Amino acid sequence: MKYAPSPASARRWRPALTAIALCTAAAFAIAAPAEPLQKPDNLRLPTLGDSARQDLSPVLERKLGEEIMRDVRRDPAYLDDDPIIEYLNNLGNALVAAAPGARGETNADFSFFAMRDSALNAFALPGGFIAAHTGLIVAAQNESELAGVMAHEIGHVSQRHIARMLGQQKQDVLLPLAAMILAALAAKSSPDAAMGVLMGGQGLAVQRQLNFSRDAEREADRVGFQIMGAGGYDVTGMVGFFKRLQSASKLAGDIPAHLAHLSSHPLTAERLVDMQARIRAAPKKARVDNLDFQLVRARARVLQDESVSGRRDTRNALETQLKESHRQLQAGAQYGLAVLALRQGNVAEAQDWLDKARATVKPKEGVLSAESTAGDGAAMFAGLSIEIKLAPGQPPAVAGEALNEADAARQRFPLSRAIAHQYGEALIAAGKYDEATRYLRDQTQLYREDGKLHDMLARAYSKQGRIALQHMALAESYVVAGALPAAVAQLELARKAGDVSFYDQAVIDARERELKARQKAEKEEEKDRP
Repeated sequence: MKYAPSPASARRWRPALTAIALCTAAAFAIAAPAEPLQKPDNLRLPTLGDSARQDLSPVLERKLGEEIMRDVRRDPAYLDDDPIIEYLNNLGNALVAAAPGARGETNADFSFFAMRDSALNAFALPGGFIAAHTGLIVAAQNESELAGVMAHEIGHVSQRHIARMLGQQKQDVLLPLAAMILAALAAKSSPDAAMGVLMGGQGLAVQRQLNFSRDAEREADRVGFQIMGAGGYDVTGMVGFFKRLQSASKLAGDIPAHLAHLSSHPLTAERLVDMQARIRAAPKKARVDNLDFQLVRARARVLQDESVSGRRDTRNALETQLKESHRQLQAGAQYGLAVLALRQGNVAEAQDWLDKARATVKPKEGVLSAESTAGDGAAMFAGLSIEIKLAPGQPPAVAGEALNEADAARQRFPLSRAIAHQYGEALIAAGKYDEATRYLRDQTQLYREDGKLHDMLARAYSKQGRIALQHMALAESYVVAGALPAAVAQLELARKAGDVSFYDQAVIDARERELKARQKAEKEEEKDRP
């Protein structure tokens, strides 16, 4: 898969990547040839030499990724949906934990998210941020297919392909420069010749980048194959995805053989053959799909396109899926129809479909089934039930039911961040403002980078009429979003609030000094950029 965002979003993120690339290229006048890509043959994934480290340090790589993610989260295509984000992070981090060395030499802290995009694609950003398009999630026929794509993107990060790409660029920048000098000399005799020399130099630089990208894709395939196998997934899932991609894009048939070298990524058929050869040598594994996969797949289908026509197509697809004989597929369709009804404001219909989904997967009395460690969807069912009860238009008494369910769910699923968010929302909805502020303060101390918690805490303070604390909480939310000027403005409002205490003033002063120092440092960095 490409480790670049989709075209629409790429225009927004490209300046940050370009700035780093240009800065790196300008910093080196002469460089040794790029080291060859390493080919791991076991679970001890390879590490890179000093060349890649010099081009983009791990600290700078992570910082760049965080800067890009601030823009990503503001993009309308970013899917800010707790159940989907939680599922992707559970899946991705389980893969990382299963393979020694998957974090690479930078010990990357991975974070997974989703984008509303019907394309069958995923991408990795600097620093371990990995996205899956909703179209990819929907198209995957089983969890192993999705795991194969995630493992491939983890391979891009662990092998530091972006850093190595910049290592290649620092050499290629010399080619266009030399071509421009030759073109200037040729222009004295023939303008056409000058243009030919210039374009030739640029073409050679582009071709070298394309060659590097193709090699990077092959390496990500190999590393992803190892990670996937270590995670206990059926490695044929990677081939299954490649076949689906080949069928969707018709890539192999659309590019003539004599033009294949112009593709920035190897032909799907070529990678397919390579993976099939590896599968033949790998031990066969049988895996029962996690029910959460089918539920997330249905949820992604609903949230991908919420236009009138999109919802109509989604309903048709889910109703067709209901006719499948597999119980997980039926339950997924019923769950998806519940989400669709809820998004349309039909809470009674949503509850009805959710009840049907739960009944579909409930073990039948007197029927023996093989024991399975696969997820049973309980957390997602509980989350949707709470979501329905917290929906606008519900009677006030239902808020109490939502709080009871959320409290039970957080006890049962203590690691679920989605349920933790819902418990905070339920406390506010039920008017338990003192409990809400206590709970949310504790949560913000544990998860400082969770902007939703700061927003909820601000709302709880607002309900209590604690204006100074409300603005202080909002300031922290803006800090997480990277909007430092807005954060400082909120602190100013907090300082002027009538209920601000002496202690609050001291906290505000200290935090304001810290944020202004960060602003100054960021401005100085911008000045230093070419």
